[in-house]
Amino acid sequence: MAQQTRIEAMLDHYSAFMKQFPDIEALAHADEDALMKAWQGLGYYSRARSLRKAAQVCVDQYEAKLPDTRDELLKLPGIGPYTAGAIASIAYNERVAAVDGNVIRVYSRFYDLHDDFFDLKNRKKLEKKVENDLPGTEDISDWNQALMELGARICTPKIARCEDCPLASFCASSTKAHPEELPVKRKKAERRKEEKHVYVWYAIGENHEILLHIRQRPKKGLLAGLYEFDETLPESVYETQNLGEHHHVFSHVEWMMDGTLVHTDPGEGFVPVSRIDQTHSIPSAFMPFYQRAIAQIVPLEHENRGKSLFSMDSALED
Repeated sequence: MAQQTRIEAMLDHYSAFMKQFPDIEALAHADEDALMKAWQGLGYYSRARSLRKAAQVCVDQYEAKLPDTRDELLKLPGIGPYTAGAIASIAYNERVAAVDGNVIRVYSRFYDLHDDFFDLKNRKKLEKKVENDLPGTEDISDWNQALMELGARICTPKIARCEDCPLASFCASSTKAHPEELPVKRKKAERRKEEKHVYVWYAIGENHEILLHIRQRPKKGLLAGLYEFDETLPESVYETQNLGEHHHVFSHVEWMMDGTLVHTDPGEGFVPVSRIDQTHSIPSAFMPFYQRAIAQIVPLEHENRGKSLFSMDSALED
């Protein structure tokens, strides 16, 4: 969860996730909709699917335990060199490096390196340098965690707090005017922009239960397998309400979105809101429209309930 999500943002999710899936076996046998719902709001949902696949491999091949070496960990879905190195060194005291963005930043500033570490050749060279500095197995866990914490708390991306750094007197860039200019930043490719209109269809079921029409996205691609709202109007439209705008940013694309709430007839694809809240994962891109829709429907239905009953009585009389 912490790979691409801020720690503060993921702590509550982590606690709830661990309560629902307390061990590797529970995760290996998780229902996909339940897994996606537990991951809702964290983004990059492929991470959750990889977690489950890794858990399944652990159950099948490692007696429902994580392997204890970097090389074996690298065989698990979703685990790359950094994660494998972090687990192997911190949990099992294997003498291996764990090179994340924090470590790259600390090393580039400490040695005053101006290489482009997005280039694989330069990245490999840096990793070799980090490996050459590693202590013995008795200190490797503390060492790797200390490097990460140094980058996270002291040698931060925007501010190099050299006055608080225990390595300042040895650091090649601490006396330079702008150490925070390292590591060299690659210019990001401009995201393409897409306009998208969202139609949230709602209907009223038995006992005035609120129903929303949702559909599952394709199993591959952006937001794969998650649930979204429609992009067209239904055949019957009784009333519409504006749901405002929402700008959602992905790594490679920006959605410029606006939404409309549509009152229509119930039918296939409509799900009670109470069930959506429990079992269907609505990604962050659509969540504002979901929340605004519910906020508008509840007072509308409270206001119109008497009218609906009166209209029904009139129709029966006719």
